[in-house]
Amino acid sequence: MRNKNLIIILTVIVTALCAYFLTLTFISRGVQQKAVNYATRNGRVDQNLRQHYLDSVWRAPVFGPLTYRDVREKELGLGLDLKGGMHVTLEISPVEIVRAMANNSKDPKFLQAMQKAQELQKTNPTTQFTALFAQSFREVAPGDKLARIFANTTNKSRGLTYNSTNEQVIAAIDKEEEEAIDRSFNILRTRVDKFGVNQPTIQRVKGTGRIQIELPGVDNPERVRKLLQGQAKLEFWEVWRTDEFAPYFNQLNEVLTAQEAAGKATGTAAATTDTAATATATGDSTSLASQLAKKNATAKTDSANPAQSSQLARLFTMPGGLGANLRDTARVNALLRSQEVRAVLPPNLTLLWDVKPTTIDGQEYLQLNAIRKTREGVAPMGGDVVSDARQDYDQGGRPEVSMQMNPAGARKWQRLTASNIGRQVAIVLDDYVYSAPVVQSEIAGGNSSISGNFSIEEAQDLANVLKAGKLPAPTRIVEEAVVGPSLGQEAINQGLYSTLAGLVIIMIFMAVYYGRAGLVADASLLFNMFLVMGVLAQFGTALTLPGIAGLLLVIAASVDANVLIFERIREELNHGLQLKDAINKGYARAFSAIFDSNVTTLIIAVILGFFGTGPVQNFAITLGIGVFTSFLSAVYVSRLIIEFLTKDKETSKIQFSTALSRNLFQNLNFDIVGKRKLAYIGSTIFIVIGFVLMAVQGGPNLGVDFRGGRSYVVDFSKNVAADEVRTALLENFSGAGTEVKTYGANNRLRITTGYLADDESLVADQKVRTALDQGLQKFSAAAPEVKSTSKVGATIADDIKKTSVLSLGLTLLGIFVYVLLRFEKWQYSMAAVIALFHDALLVIAAYPIARLFGLNYEMDQIFVAAVLTIIGFSMNDTVVIYDRIREYLRENKHLTFAQVANPALNSTFSRTMITFTTVFLVVAVLFFFGGETLRSFSFAMMIGMVFGTYSSLFIATPIILDTYGRKESRERGMDHTTSITDADAPKLNTTHA
Repeated sequence: MRNKNLIIILTVIVTALCAYFLTLTFISRGVQQKAVNYATRNGRVDQNLRQHYLDSVWRAPVFGPLTYRDVREKELGLGLDLKGGMHVTLEISPVEIVRAMANNSKDPKFLQAMQKAQELQKTNPTTQFTALFAQSFREVAPGDKLARIFANTTNKSRGLTYNSTNEQVIAAIDKEEEEAIDRSFNILRTRVDKFGVNQPTIQRVKGTGRIQIELPGVDNPERVRKLLQGQAKLEFWEVWRTDEFAPYFNQLNEVLTAQEAAGKATGTAAATTDTAATATATGDSTSLASQLAKKNATAKTDSANPAQSSQLARLFTMPGGLGANLRDTARVNALLRSQEVRAVLPPNLTLLWDVKPTTIDGQEYLQLNAIRKTREGVAPMGGDVVSDARQDYDQGGRPEVSMQMNPAGARKWQRLTASNIGRQVAIVLDDYVYSAPVVQSEIAGGNSSISGNFSIEEAQDLANVLKAGKLPAPTRIVEEAVVGPSLGQEAINQGLYSTLAGLVIIMIFMAVYYGRAGLVADASLLFNMFLVMGVLAQFGTALTLPGIAGLLLVIAASVDANVLIFERIREELNHGLQLKDAINKGYARAFSAIFDSNVTTLIIAVILGFFGTGPVQNFAITLGIGVFTSFLSAVYVSRLIIEFLTKDKETSKIQFSTALSRNLFQNLNFDIVGKRKLAYIGSTIFIVIGFVLMAVQGGPNLGVDFRGGRSYVVDFSKNVAADEVRTALLENFSGAGTEVKTYGANNRLRITTGYLADDESLVADQKVRTALDQGLQKFSAAAPEVKSTSKVGATIADDIKKTSVLSLGLTLLGIFVYVLLRFEKWQYSMAAVIALFHDALLVIAAYPIARLFGLNYEMDQIFVAAVLTIIGFSMNDTVVIYDRIREYLRENKHLTFAQVANPALNSTFSRTMITFTTVFLVVAVLFFFGGETLRSFSFAMMIGMVFGTYSSLFIATPIILDTYGRKESRERGMDHTTSITDADAPKLNTTHA
């Protein structure tokens, strides 16, 4: 084997990295289990106590020098479908941005163009709204200029004047839209931190104005919806000086110290000093709390150690200011909410945290700001007065922020700065302080510079915050999924059992079929699983239920590579080669087929990963990683093991067959291509029947992510009839399309409705949920409980449909190009693509036929992933056959394609059937044990395995025979139907001498 030492070194490095990250996952799970054990009271877990425990060890070393925070960031996470939680896709409305930049113009042509653009967007959801608006304006007002509407004081700072062209106006709107999305992203990222969940994720969806958020373990979806969709609240507040609020803290210090001395601490205070759940603060004599404690003449503790004098000193430990260690902020919040604090502090004093922590001596602290509230509770100034803000540089070249206000804001700002010279004014967004600059002088004209010890990034963030106050585009939820923790645990069990069952079945099959060589394949398979899990952890990719499906297919792909190699070795042994020579030739000759099949699978994984979202993307990532790990483990690691077992041995006990498999699939001579016309007719009839049935049934049974709407999984305490529930709900859902079906168990139903599907507002969500609850009241005796919810807006459903079709088209195009490059004849590419498209049509047609027999499965995003995976599986089979045909033609130059087609199909038949058997077993396990979520996926896969194997044999190669084979036979003056089965055909050389 070439580069053997390099491969060994690479394998060792990859193995070490995977072992490291999986060890971190194990350590993290251990800490979380300790937290659960600590918080369990009378069989129930107190989530507050659990979180307190995790807060206490957040900065504590748990694995060498690594803290729990370090370990948590590097562990293999679980997706929402395995852990429970909430997934939300938010969209920024460009319509509101255009209106705001036009100062809500009432110009008739503008309004008409806006209305027309909105109508166009319904049929062109993927086209940018500004492009549709520009097109509509040209049609409504030919020759008119957009600058007439958009050249206003608001847009002056954007460089728009009455002389600006329409293109310049649209470019300015596009830029503002992009900045609005960035501002919304930053605001939402800060809001997400409020939920206190582990490993929240927030990311922009490339090429759209959408933002995806995942909140594992969240238990209050209503609060999430309100907080995520709320308008940004930017305010400017006056700030108390230290000498002004210090007396109140001295008084509070006295009250709390007296309570402790008397042993009458309140429940809230006791919670803040629970050292079993928290790390004890050491204190700092430079902290503001400690300085206040020194002034407390009534304290009964040792004044030489003021940090131990009271709760204030133990919590407010930030050196040089009023603040707390990041891990203590939850206890500070609890203290500030207590009756004692509220009774002492004046009503116009509110304490707000800084948005970002400050690192001092390796510890992270959050500062508290004493905000002076007005009598009415309204800020002296709101963010709506800010017309523009940008990051700039002062005269010394240091980053600063330039801020401009509208005329009304300039007057308010002048009054506010005049009355606060030498004092701080806090810039507050969503109750977090982003900056509290000191006013140097009265500022007139509305132009201000905010300086400080900013980095460029911090100055840019602050500029975005200031612009966010006038954010014209509210966010709206266009896609949502809520999974209850009980469903998540159920999914974990189902995924675990199906994965283990599939793994065990395949390992047994390989050992029974290939003997000791099968045990080597099993070892490489286990190593492959280890690598996939380790790489997922390294990339920070969460494991989801579709990811587990991808994992099962990775198992099958790894086995397929070993099957290809072992079948090749068996062929070489049958041709009389010695064991070592047969092993070398077997690996060498199988390499090209394995390489080609992995590349085609990788094409599918890349396309799914790029265009897919949510579950499909996770499936693609797992599949893509598996392509590389399978190639490494099956081609190289298994060979290293086999070469070690046969090293320096003339004879070896390693075998590549058993008594059961030794004579199986030997000396086959099926006339496969001769049956091609029957196959063509049979496929056509099946497809026509399927699509006719689909039309009769009212169209394809699309899932909610393709048609839009809302879906709920509801558990009952006893079995209920799905038809009765649907009848009860129809009236409440105003007769809208509603589907109710059993979901995994007789006492669990999945309810999907198109009621208010076009309305994606929070009010509509609540209205549909209220209608659902009212309809379910008729079954109150069965105690209905909603376990999970999902919503897909109409616009995002259209996008998903278009990207699904695009994914299929690009996959077929990518495979066409690759096969053309590898086999150098367009007929090979054409035949492969026709066969793959044929497979997709057969699977789609199978759904309405199955529906006729009571198997009612939806076509959703997971179905698309299944179809593309089937295409990959079928292509792998086809590539193996193509590779054998190419080999035979190179070694038998006097033969034609028609003469080698059948021998190639027969010689690869054993590999085709073994691979089909192993993959089908895995998918069957997934179908029976993988849970209802993946039932449609596994059904499509089982049907697709059959059709994919069939098309590789009876469609792909025969089509080449009917195109290229016919032409080649004509050129040689032969009948193109001549095959190797003809008595006068020349002898085929298969000895590979």
